[in-house]
Amino acid sequence: MFRFKQFTIQQDRTAMKVCTDACVLGASADVADCGVPGTADRVSRILDIGTGTGLLALMAAQRNLTAQVDAIEVDDAAFVQAKENVAASPFAGRVRVVHRRVQDFYCDIRYDRIMTNPPFYTNHLRSPDAAVSRALHTDELPFSELVEAVARLMQPDGQWWVLLPPYEAGKLAELAKKVGLRPFKRLSMRHHAQKAVFRVITGFAFEKSCIPDETLDIYEFDEETRSGGTYTVEFRALLRDFYLIF
Repeated sequence: MFRFKQFTIQQDRTAMKVCTDACVLGASADVADCGVPGTADRVSRILDIGTGTGLLALMAAQRNLTAQVDAIEVDDAAFVQAKENVAASPFAGRVRVVHRRVQDFYCDIRYDRIMTNPPFYTNHLRSPDAAVSRALHTDELPFSELVEAVARLMQPDGQWWVLLPPYEAGKLAELAKKVGLRPFKRLSMRHHAQKAVFRVITGFAFEKSCIPDETLDIYEFDEETRSGGTYTVEFRALLRDFYLIF
């Protein structure tokens, strides 16, 4: 169980548990509704692809007080647990959990924002747990099919926010370019200033060009212990609406 300020994530039946990098994605993706009804910058429909526990969908619902959020999940147990987490939250009326592959997901509307924390392993040693393998490996959701689904489901002026390791983020950007999606923002995550980047959050949009990278350190570097110490001011500010410890 992982308790946040406004909701709780039960995760005993899901392969992918709550992790820091996913929380950073949920807190930093541009999903808040800052627009005026009827204008182009209104964020009213959000899609979470591969919702798992429902974490990103619930974070989006907390940050955007009016948007309808759809959360897709293919795994049976994760789908049930996501539905239960949503039902127990204050946002149950605005979050819909759908049991389906995104490749087979069709609807009459397009989304203003899409969020994805996708599987990224290809040839790595597999877990004996089928659900863990499904969550970590790209067999059932290859990057090529993911970008095609996003291009089909996203508004022309929409944004897609995705979390991946650095190498895989680069490969995804190459494929996304083929369907007209280009990065316009990158947030690189490090454990602290003396560590290498371990995750990259990329914002994609149609025909936008990339701006310089931003970097988020999770911990202050402690010179005495030569390791991470306290949380950085930037990390605290980003997660203060969610983490109970801030």
